[in-house]
Order: sequence, then structure tokens, then C-alpha cells
Amino acid sequence: MLDSPEVSETRRFLVVGGAGFIGSHLVERLLQRGPVTVFDNLSVGKRTFLSEALASGRCELIEGDALDVEALTRAAAGHHTLFHLAANPEARWGLDNPRLDLEQGTIATHNSLEAARRAGVTRFVLSSSGTVYGDTAEPCAEGDLGHLPISLYGASKLAGEALVSAYVECFALTATIFRFGNVVGPRGTHGAALDFLKKLERTPEELEVLGDGRQAKPYVHVSDCVEAILFALDHAEGSLDILNLAPTDTTSVRRIAELCVAASPYPEARIRYTGGERGWRGDVARSRLNSEKLAARGHRLRKSSDEAVRAAVGELALEVFGTRARAL
Repeated sequence: MLDSPEVSETRRFLVVGGAGFIGSHLVERLLQRGPVTVFDNLSVGKRTFLSEALASGRCELIEGDALDVEALTRAAAGHHTLFHLAANPEARWGLDNPRLDLEQGTIATHNSLEAARRAGVTRFVLSSSGTVYGDTAEPCAEGDLGHLPISLYGASKLAGEALVSAYVECFALTATIFRFGNVVGPRGTHGAALDFLKKLERTPEELEVLGDGRQAKPYVHVSDCVEAILFALDHAEGSLDILNLAPTDTTSVRRIAELCVAASPYPEARIRYTGGERGWRGDVARSRLNSEKLAARGHRLRKSSDEAVRAAVGELALEVFGTRARAL
């Protein structure tokens, strides 16, 4: 368990992938607890996401690649906790480059673990995903791994979890694994809502949606996600703690598409579904996560899935369309 959340100059945090979507929001909150170092190659993350954190004088950005274990080890020296959030941000990309998730998922996770071991970091946090549960529409709790992943992204996350478990056992590391639902909100770099809004900017008359629109998943607002991460770390149990982080409800792709059209400058745009149960090969059409383990410790997300999506679409529409975005 972390010490009290009061600021401590002796407790330093390293966030691998900290210039990305979830990472940059987490960095801002961690600065309330101690100095933060961000290690990021800026391939997806952006320096601008860290502008306020860097301006505080208590956040340092090291530009480096998680595939470079030596550079990562040097960055890890002197830190109390390593958060590993770097990954391929878009599961579909693995279809075009099957090695992408092996490198950016499995190998990058191994390198972060090895850097923590070499540098004497005592606590490790991995951002995993509900995709490890495979293709099942039943609500999955942390012990429900009867179905194997069906995407390369999910496979890399499951392999990463196995590596964390092995390092905990072999090298006395303390670790927490978070299996996220679909995280949404400002500074998003991927996902259905951002994809739809960008499509509308390119083709204002029509929004193409892959699949039949009935795909449904649990969505977590990034503010809720970070709040839950910090709560869970303060109330961790055991040397390896695995927690689902998602609301109990789900939101359909159809609903996301309708909200994106409504928030865009093109409310008359027609939504065209390409058909089929899945949006792409490897996509889990319908998923649910059971987060009662986290709730039993005293924490529930503030926003439902629908509320998270609605808020995120409004925030992302402002980023894509500026003042032309329409209020929801």
C-alpha cells in the first residue's frame, strides 16, 4: 500500500507512456503526491498534454523508447513506483502489423519490469484491459479467464500480466494490474468517438460505422479512471493485486455515433452501418466487466458508461471542431 496521499519529495513516480491519454491525466494527479518522471517516445503521446505538469517544475519528461531497456533502467533509478501505461493505443492496428503488439505490448512490459528490477523500484503498476477475457458477453470478474483473447492486443496484455505475476514471485516486486474498460475523455488519442468525429470532419454528409452498431462495451471516463487507480493503490491487497475498472452498464456503438453527429457541426449527417456483428476481426462485439472487487473496498465510479460517453463526446468535439461543436 502507498503511504498517505500527502506530498512527499522522497516518493518519486515514473510513468512510462505518461505523455499519452490516460498517462497525462494520471501525471497531473500524481504531482499532488510527489515528483513525477515521464518516459515517452511521443509517438502517440504529446508534450502539450503535459504542459501544466511540466510548468509545475516537479515533472520531468525523458524522451525515450520502452524498447530500449538500458535507457528505461536509467530513467527508473531513484523511483518508488513505476506505472507502465505504454502500449499500442489502437487494437485494430495489429491487423496491419502483427508484430506491433508483441513489441509495444509484451516486450515493452518486460522491459519496464526489468528496468524496475535493476533500478530497485519496489512497486509496479500495469494498465491492462478487459480484452484479456476474450469473446464473452457475460460480466467477467478478475478470476474469469476461461476464454482466451481473440485480438493481438488482448494477447499482448495477457502475456504482460503473466510477466508481472512472474516478476512478483521471482523478484519480490509488489504489483497492481488494472483491467480497464474502454477509457474515454479529453486528450483521447484513439477510440470510436474520436474516430467518428474525425470522420465527420472529413465527410460531413455521412458517418460510416463499421459493423451493425449493436456492439456494446463499458466506457470509463478518464477522470474516473485516474481516481479509481489512486484509490486502489491506497487500498491494495497482497503482493499482486488484480482489479477490473469499469462501470456495470455498457454503451452501444450506435449511441456513440448518434452523440457524435449531434455534437458535430453536421447534425443532418446520415449514419451508414457497414453491417456484421463485429467492427473488425478480433473485436469483442459485446463485453462487460464485474468491478465488485473494487466496489467492496469502498470505491465506485462516479459516471455510468452512458454518462462517461456523453461527457467524452462533448469534450472531444470541442477538440476536433472548436467553437463549431454543438452542445449536447
